[in-house]
Amino acid sequence: MKQFLTLFGTVCAALLFFGTDFAMAADEATAEAAAKTVTTGAGLKGIGGGIAAAFAAVGAGIGIGRIGGSGVESIARQPEMAGTISTQMIIFAALVEGVALFAVVVGLLAIL
Repeated sequence: MKQFLTLFGTVCAALLFFGTDFAMAADEATAEAAAKTVTTGAGLKGIGGGIAAAFAAVGAGIGIGRIGGSGVESIARQPEMAGTISTQMIIFAALVEGVALFAVVVGLLAIL
């Protein structure tokens, strides 16, 4: 339930962030309807890009949370390996963040 609320909040924030673009696209579509040149993909493109960026951010948060939780459990079981485990946690967290950053950029580029 907590993950659903996080996801729902992120999607709502993304829609609010891109809401002005939707309104402008609707106004342009209304103005251009008289000229028979209606663009239908502008609003959907924004929604898709916002949802993609939101899923990437949520996925990265879940992934890093699991890495941190598992790392702390491992250190609690074997305190003598704390240095090695911490190093590996940082490496894997950086990899997850890198993938998430690429996903967010691709999602935002879909809007342009």
